[in-house]
Amino acid sequence: MKGNAPFFMHGDGLRDQSGRGSNRRQDVCAPAEKANSMADTAALLKAKKAKNDEFYTQYADIQAEINAYLEYDQDTFRDKTVLLPCDDPEWSNFTRFFAENFSALGLKKLISTSYAPDTKREKYGVLFDWAAGDIDKSRGRIFVLDHDATGDGKINFDDIEWKYLEGDGDFRSEEVCVLRDEADIIVTNPPFSLFREFLTWIMEGKKQFLIIGNMNAITYKEVFPLIMANEMWLGESIHGGDREFGVPKEYPLNAAGWRIDANGNRYIRVKGVRWFTNLEHGRRHQPLQLMTAERNIKYSRHKEVKGVGYRKYDNYDAIEVPFTDAIPGDYDGVMGVPISFLDKYCPEQFEIVGITKTWFGAANKTYPEQIEVSKNGERKRVSKLNDGATLKLVEEPQGETYYLVDGEPYAQLYARILIRRRR
Repeated sequence: MKGNAPFFMHGDGLRDQSGRGSNRRQDVCAPAEKANSMADTAALLKAKKAKNDEFYTQYADIQAEINAYLEYDQDTFRDKTVLLPCDDPEWSNFTRFFAENFSALGLKKLISTSYAPDTKREKYGVLFDWAAGDIDKSRGRIFVLDHDATGDGKINFDDIEWKYLEGDGDFRSEEVCVLRDEADIIVTNPPFSLFREFLTWIMEGKKQFLIIGNMNAITYKEVFPLIMANEMWLGESIHGGDREFGVPKEYPLNAAGWRIDANGNRYIRVKGVRWFTNLEHGRRHQPLQLMTAERNIKYSRHKEVKGVGYRKYDNYDAIEVPFTDAIPGDYDGVMGVPISFLDKYCPEQFEIVGITKTWFGAANKTYPEQIEVSKNGERKRVSKLNDGATLKLVEEPQGETYYLVDGEPYAQLYARILIRRRR
């Protein structure tokens, strides 16, 4: 791909060798059309509300995940074109990782695109300062690596060349869609607030992908059918806990965990993140080792199961299994399990038959208006029991939210995935 001289790293970001950004038109793409425009859960929700949720993934986290696919198939990326949309190569560890490992991975081509700074401010609030110098802040940029531009006998970060995009770099624009269609694999950490739309964009292009999102995305109506149809699954390297992400300097450090390093870079720890992918890795074909129902009731380490057994939902034909390691290995009916079950889901061992949400679940009961009783005793009329799995209680609980229907107490559970054992 012909273009500018390769850029190199300055203290103020990436530039071409002249110190200026190119203003030459990208020849291979059509002109762009403007698209219509948790460290803890509270922090994520605040970020989503502010549209300021571009979290920058750590290099080690990218490396750990990519290694899982290479261990399963060392040719996963060989002769492939990888696209990194929604990226900021000046700071992105995605671009750095794939550029530094271009030859080791056997890549054919690496493409990275970025939003125009002015567009990012409009859509997401103020993010990182754009590289200093004569930069057109109204246009996005494309960064390409596909040959030894420096002539030093190797292909790496120093060989990346860049040009301006015609538009602002929105992944929904026509010119970025053309790049999507050229690519074999799409890898990125998209803004969490655009996760649904971004995944739909990928699936429309029928591409392989590896992206980061919040675990709650499993319950989205745009996401769960793909998981249920075995067209998408969770990645290998993140299973619980939290991960550290770089954030813009204006991002409020009010999460449960955060730090500022010696260079002033800011980081927060985000809970509940996962890799979402359709690339194969070995872990997802390893069956769970499970006890029988009888042994779980006798020996389970969970008080909700030990000596108690499994309760049936009041509005679904399934039993409640509150922990993945408490799944009874000999039960043939439908079971409701936490969404974290997908971390260990083996499609050869279990079939996913639904989820306990209104748009997917096959509820066999509809409740009239209920009275919600909060933890502090406040009461209000709601209809929440019809959007999830419900348990009928023996008595009204203390210090917990519950619901009254005709004077009878009920509890609603968080989203449960409905599974059935394969024989």
